[in-house]
Amino acid sequence: MLKRWLSLSMIVVMTTLLWAASASVAAAKEVTIEYWQYYYESKVKLMTDLIKQFEQQNPGIRVEQKTFPYEQFNQKVAISVPAGTGPDVVNLYYGWVPKYVDGGYLQPLPADAFPASTIQKEFLPMVEAAKLNGQYWGLPTAVRALALFWNKDLFKEAGLDPNAPPQTWEQLQEYAIKLTKRDKNDQLVQEGYAWNADGQDNHVFIQVLLRQWGVTPFSPDNKQVLWNSKPGGYEAFQWWTDLAVKHRVGDPTFMGDYRTAFITGKAAMMIDGSFALGTLRDKAKNINWGVTTLPVRAANPSVRANVGSFWMNALTVNAKDEKRDAAIKFLRFLTSPEVMKVWMEKVGELPARSALTEDPALQKDPIYGPFLAGLKYAHATFFVDETSERQAIIDATNEVRLQGTNPKVALDRLVASEQKIRDEYFSNR
Repeated sequence: MLKRWLSLSMIVVMTTLLWAASASVAAAKEVTIEYWQYYYESKVKLMTDLIKQFEQQNPGIRVEQKTFPYEQFNQKVAISVPAGTGPDVVNLYYGWVPKYVDGGYLQPLPADAFPASTIQKEFLPMVEAAKLNGQYWGLPTAVRALALFWNKDLFKEAGLDPNAPPQTWEQLQEYAIKLTKRDKNDQLVQEGYAWNADGQDNHVFIQVLLRQWGVTPFSPDNKQVLWNSKPGGYEAFQWWTDLAVKHRVGDPTFMGDYRTAFITGKAAMMIDGSFALGTLRDKAKNINWGVTTLPVRAANPSVRANVGSFWMNALTVNAKDEKRDAAIKFLRFLTSPEVMKVWMEKVGELPARSALTEDPALQKDPIYGPFLAGLKYAHATFFVDETSERQAIIDATNEVRLQGTNPKVALDRLVASEQKIRDEYFSNR
C-alpha cells in the first residue's frame, strides 16, 4: 500500500514539475516591446485597438504603448534611448530623421525584412525622405497632403457661393477679406482665413507659394536655401505675410490655434492636412464644411504644388535579439495594406502604399479626392532640423507682423538663418 502511495505521489510531483517547467518556458518566450508616439487622440485610440489585434495574431508578443505631449516627445526620446530604456519602436516625423540618426537613437531597417526594391516599388515616392546615407530608417503607415477647407455656411452668409471655394490665391485673398469680421473695438471675431506660421502655412510657403512664384526652394543636393534667389521669392513672402499684416484676415493667436478657430466656426477657411479629418468629424459636427485642392496662382495656373509629409515608425537601438524580431513583426504589421485602410478610415491620413491611392472610388471621394490629387504633385522638404527650421520661419513672420520689419529684410534674415543650419550640418559630411 505504502509503495503504491509513493508511486502516486511521485507521479503528482513529476506532473507538477513538468507543468511548472512548461509554464516557465512559455513565460520565457513572451517578449514585451514598447511603442512610443506623441499624444494625438485619434491615433492613440486606433493604435490601442491595433495592438490588441497584433497581439492576437502574434501570441507571445506584448506591445506597450506610451504617449507624451508633442512638446516633450523629442526630449523624452533623447533622454531614454541612450540610457537603454524607452521605445523599441518609435513614431517620429520624417523631418527628424537626421537628428535621430545623428543622436544614435535609430537602427536602419534590415534589408532582408524590408528590401529597398520592394519599398521603392510598393510605397509612394515621397517615402524616399525616410532614406539617409543610403539606408531606410523607417516606414510610414500613412502619408499626408494638404487641402483647403471652407465653411459653407459662412460663405453663404457673406454672399459667396457656398459650393464654389476659391480656385486661385487671388480669389482666396478676396474672399478672406469679405469673410473677416471685427467688432466695434476692431477686435477680430471671425477670421476670413486662419492664417498661421506654426501650423501648415509655413510648409505651404516653402513648397507651394515659392514654386508657384517661380522659385525652386532648395538646390538639388538640399545644401542651398534658394528662397530669395529670385524676385518671386520676395513677392511670395510678401503676399503671404500681407494676408496677416495688410489685409488682417487672420491672426495666429486667434482662438488658440488655426484649427480650433475653424472647428468652432470662427474661421471661414484654413489649409490643413488629411490628418485633420478625424478631428473634424469628431469635433466639427455642427460645421457645414467642404474640402478642395490648394489654389493656384492666377498668373501661373499650370503650376500646381502641394506638400507631402509623413510620420514613420522606426526601430530604435533598444530593439535587440528577440525584441528586435518582435519589433520587426510589429513594423510589418503597421505598414500592411490592411492597417493602412483602417488608418485612413479612423484617422483620415492617406495610405502610404501606391496601389491603395490609385483606387478610382477613393479618388472620386469628395473628402479624400482633393488630398489624393495633391499627392501627385506633392513635395516633401528635406529637413536638417525641422523644429529649428520651422521656428526660424515663425520668427521671421513675427518680425513682419509685430515689429513692422520690411518683408524683404525679414526674408533675407530668414534665409541666412536657414542656410546656417544647413551649413553646420553638411560641414561634417
